[in-house]
Amino acid sequence: MALNNTAAEPLERLSSLLARDMAAVDTLIRERMVSRHAPLIPEVTAHLIGAGGKRLRPLLTVAAARLCGYEGEKHHLLAATVEFIHTATLLHDDVVDESRQRRGRPTANLLWDNKSSVLVGDYLFARSFQLMTDTGNLGVMEILSNASATISEGEVLQLTAARNLATDEAVYLQVVRGKTGALFSAAAEVGGVIADAPAEQVRALYDYGDALGIAFQIVDDLLDYGGATDTIGKNVGDDFRERKLTLPVIKAVARADNDERAFWKRTIEDGDQQDGDLDRAMAILARHGAIEAARTDALGWSARARAALAPLPDHPVRDLLAEMADFVVARVA
Repeated sequence: MALNNTAAEPLERLSSLLARDMAAVDTLIRERMVSRHAPLIPEVTAHLIGAGGKRLRPLLTVAAARLCGYEGEKHHLLAATVEFIHTATLLHDDVVDESRQRRGRPTANLLWDNKSSVLVGDYLFARSFQLMTDTGNLGVMEILSNASATISEGEVLQLTAARNLATDEAVYLQVVRGKTGALFSAAAEVGGVIADAPAEQVRALYDYGDALGIAFQIVDDLLDYGGATDTIGKNVGDDFRERKLTLPVIKAVARADNDERAFWKRTIEDGDQQDGDLDRAMAILARHGAIEAARTDALGWSARARAALAPLPDHPVRDLLAEMADFVVARVA
C-alpha cells in the first residue's frame, strides 16, 4: 500500500481557490495563540501548527461558508476555532498515547513534557471558546461545544475499547465518529449555519463532514500498516505497538483461528510484544484480506460523503469537495 502522489490535488486546488480566506485564518490563528504571560504556550503551539498539516478541518469551514454564499468574515473565526480544537486534541492524544512523532517531527510532550502538552492543550480549548463566542452566533457555539464534548467522549471510549478483543465494528465506528467525525461534521456544518443556509443544506454539510471524517480515519488506520514513515508523519506500526484495536485488526480478529486469537490477545490485550510480532500481525491481516476489506469500507464512506453534497448549490467549491471525498481514500492504493 502506498500513498498516491496525485491524491493531494483536490486539496491543493481547494486551498488555492480559498487562499485569501485561509491566509486570514492563518493570521488569526497566529494572533490568538500568543500569550503575554506564558511564553511557553506559543512556543509549544507553534511547534505543532508550524509543522504543517493539511488544515483540512478549517478549510471545510471556509469552503462550506463560501459554497452557501457567505460574504462576511466570521467564518474565519470559526475556522480558527476548529483548528484550535483539533490542535488541542492532538496535544492531549500524544500524551495519552505516549507518542514520539507527529507530522514527521518529535511530539511536544517529547520535546517538553506531558504537563506542558496537557496545559497548552487546555489553553487552546479555552481559546477556541473565546473565538466562537466572538461570532455572536448561538447556533455555531452549540454545534462546536457539542462537538468538543463528543470528541472527549470518543477518546474516553477508545481507552476502554482499543485493547479489548470484544470490540466490534459498531464500537469502532462509535469511537471514530466521536474522535474524528465529530469535528469534521461540525467544521462543515458551522460554515452553513454562519451563512444562514437552508436547513437542508446545513444537514447536507453535516452528513458530508461525518462521512468524510470516518473515511479519513479508516484510511489513517490503514496507512499505519502500510504507509511510508515520511508520508504518514509517524512510524509504521505505531498503532500496533500502542495496542490500538483499529478496523483492520478488528476484521482479522473476527476471522481468527485459535492460534491467531491467542496472538492478538498476547500482543493487544496483554501488551506482551516481541521481535517479529509486527511482521506476523501484517501476515495475519493479509491472510484474511483485512486491509482490503477496511479499504472497501472507506470507499463506502467516501461515496456517502460525495452523495451528501447533492442538495448544495452548483459551485466549483462543491465539485472540489466531491473530489475531496475521493482524495481521502486515494491516499492508499
